[in-house]
Amino acid sequence: MSEGFVSGSRGSGRVAVVTGAARGIGRRTALTLAERGFTVCINDLDVPEGALDGVGEHVVALPGDVSNEDDVKRMASSVAERFGRVDALVNNAGISAIVAAEDTPTDLWRRTLDINLTGPFLMCREFGKMMLEQNSGSIVNVSSVAGLLGVSDRVAYNASKHGLIGLTRTLAGEWGGRGVRVNAVCPGWVKTEMDEEDQAGGGYTDADITGRTPMNRFARPEDIANAVAFLADPEQSAYINGHTLSVDGGWFGDGSWESLRRRKQTGE
Repeated sequence: MSEGFVSGSRGSGRVAVVTGAARGIGRRTALTLAERGFTVCINDLDVPEGALDGVGEHVVALPGDVSNEDDVKRMASSVAERFGRVDALVNNAGISAIVAAEDTPTDLWRRTLDINLTGPFLMCREFGKMMLEQNSGSIVNVSSVAGLLGVSDRVAYNASKHGLIGLTRTLAGEWGGRGVRVNAVCPGWVKTEMDEEDQAGGGYTDADITGRTPMNRFARPEDIANAVAFLADPEQSAYINGHTLSVDGGWFGDGSWESLRRRKQTGE
């Protein structure tokens, strides 16, 4: 899909940008925002033709690499020229990196932080300027439960997601008084293509995740998308700023040992 493709004819005047929107959480989030009346600019390295067909709202492709400063500036200019505003930015694009810390190559470390942390910073900076000019807007950064806890064999990923929460809180402090709210969502394990790819490496099984989660299941993409949409909507979350919302089935909040957790899951 080339930049500027538009589908549908209705729109509410609200404009959202969602990165990493070709699949998984990003795609479901873009669909959810479109269903709620946003014109959605969907970003990925390559946006497939018809990615959000059938929604019935305006959908605009915004291909580009979030870790490339020139690409981000071009995307922000494109949105500004076309719509003159942006009301919501969802920084969802990210990559996984499952390697023991002592075996993590420097280039993998840098690439993970470039996409997962520098990319959101660049997007916040460029689209945040537009929001500050209009004195309104909501930024939602998709971090992870791995941004709240340490998870072995994910040193680069964990560092990037912890950093994203720090970025969120800092921008919330700087921009909240000027009408721009910045919050983070921390998903637990979600059944997506990324999970399938990670599991293919043999690092964990479905039972490892469900057994650690009090709700005894993986998250669904729509679980995360609904939380993002809530934070993006000023009518629903007008006074929420600098918050980190765990959408993890209780993973972060539960300190039980494994046998106790499993008994509580089954009620035995």
